[in-house]
Amino acid sequence: MATFFDSSEYLGRLERAAELAHSLGIEAVLVTPGPDLRYLTGYHAHALERLTCLVIPAEGDVTLVVPELEVGTANASPVADLPISIATWQETDDPYALTASLLARPGEGTRIAVEDRMWAVKALELRKAMPGAEQVGAGVVLGELRMRKSQAEIEQLQRAGAAIDRVHAAVPGWLRAGRTENEVAQDIADAILNEHETADFVIVASGPNGASPHHMASDRVIQPGDAVVVDIGGTTAAGYCSDSTRTYSMGQPSARFARDYEVLQRAQALACRAVAPGMSCEEIDSVARNALADAGLVDYFIHRTGHGIGLETHEEPYIVQGNDRRLEPGMAFSVEPGFYRAGDAGARIEDIVVCGDDGAIMCNSRPHELLVVG
Repeated sequence: MATFFDSSEYLGRLERAAELAHSLGIEAVLVTPGPDLRYLTGYHAHALERLTCLVIPAEGDVTLVVPELEVGTANASPVADLPISIATWQETDDPYALTASLLARPGEGTRIAVEDRMWAVKALELRKAMPGAEQVGAGVVLGELRMRKSQAEIEQLQRAGAAIDRVHAAVPGWLRAGRTENEVAQDIADAILNEHETADFVIVASGPNGASPHHMASDRVIQPGDAVVVDIGGTTAAGYCSDSTRTYSMGQPSARFARDYEVLQRAQALACRAVAPGMSCEEIDSVARNALADAGLVDYFIHRTGHGIGLETHEEPYIVQGNDRRLEPGMAFSVEPGFYRAGDAGARIEDIVVCGDDGAIMCNSRPHELLVVG
């Protein structure tokens, strides 16, 4: 079985989940296949119509409910080395009733946390099996835990960052006037798969398409003089995500674009340097936004400065106005200001950073300057 963390790492996560649930008055946390289950146990289970559900009571033993035909897969995962009981069910059994039976108090007056991304049909069936219990989102428990990365997780994010940096290093060899965005994107996707388990997204946005932050790629032919935004990411075998953006220029850029890009580069660098324990998420956003405002570019910055990252590309914390959460060591997120002139061009610079004890720990190391190609 593939393992990327010691069993003690998963055991600590399970214990902290139970402790936090208890402190919040939650009877149990129920987790179906997805990033939360992988975070807690290392079990990368497929989301199927049959119920697989990890039951974490606030007090008591942890149990994994699995269909009989999935027992072998579960036992081939890190679950086998953890103090987790396995409760199986046959095709004609009711797995929701089985899950409810594992709780000391599944009914009236209790609060049961269901993971935020549980299929609606499963959440509804669990509600029927536990009449009178209040369902709440498990993000209040699992989101809080996943937001603060351990040293082992930080190392995985750094490996993911180095892997996507190697892909960006090869991008200039694929960017040529006369090629389509789709052709370049296919080369990049193939390279991501050489470095990652999956290629999650490839944005190649040339010329006016660069003014759409989530353009992806199209059959547009890249032209001399285009700015090209390349935003790429994948998931490694360990389950951790990469996400990095660089902007390229097909030949010398216009004087205005070069000037604006220098402002953007400064804004991104200032925001990265501002990362430190105690700074709020919105304060980091303001550092980038104010630097763009000073140059008259803030109206062209149309999204938040960053998003958390880990087992998902987008997770807490979000670096955005209105989020007064204070940064703590271990919080990992993107810093990615940009500017987007509709019908003309756009640019973005993105790195993944981790809040360390003394400032930002950078997960990406590619140059930030506008790279002129051709």
